[in-house]
Amino acid sequence: MHSHTHHVPSSNSGSSRKAWIDPASLPNQGDISSVSGNAPDYVKQLNYNTYYSYGVGGEDSFGHKVGKEVKFVDVNINRKLDRQERLEATTVAEVVVNKYMLNGAGMLHGGCIAYLIDNCCSTPLVVLGLVQNINGVGVTQAMNVLFHSPAPLGTCLQIRSTSVSLGGRIMTSRCEILDKHTGRTVASAFLNKMQPNSTKL
Repeated sequence: MHSHTHHVPSSNSGSSRKAWIDPASLPNQGDISSVSGNAPDYVKQLNYNTYYSYGVGGEDSFGHKVGKEVKFVDVNINRKLDRQERLEATTVAEVVVNKYMLNGAGMLHGGCIAYLIDNCCSTPLVVLGLVQNINGVGVTQAMNVLFHSPAPLGTCLQIRSTSVSLGGRIMTSRCEILDKHTGRTVASAFLNKMQPNSTKL
């Protein structure tokens, strides 16, 4: 979720530090009534608000037509026993492949996959940041995307994103895009985000 605002991060340190972009300051968007998972409703709502405000943007924003059709279906926060009980956030979103998402061969365009990953794979970092009072909103630094199989028109994509690390200047999450009905992997990725340097905004 790239952003080109002129907000500067707070210089306060520790858990009282305010987010560079405060999800609570954004307008309510999206319908959380159909979002399952153990995350509190306010977290589900602020996740949607951040996704829409910075991932989708206004009607003239790149990919708006695709981004606005993505629906979150599950938002979870769990303690991982195999990782010294560290918290892990997972979001699941869905979207159906439409004609304006296709390449010339009639399959889901790789650039559209990258767009979906950039926006959706950012969300578990936002979610985890909200429950830990850490800034989980940042700008994308790098994406490593693997394309596994094509997705034709009408495919229902399930975008499963999970936090990997949060708390330093670099934040990492991972993502799998699956064909919901066959379980086939369409793409997978790792995403690195970072807190922007205020002098570069």
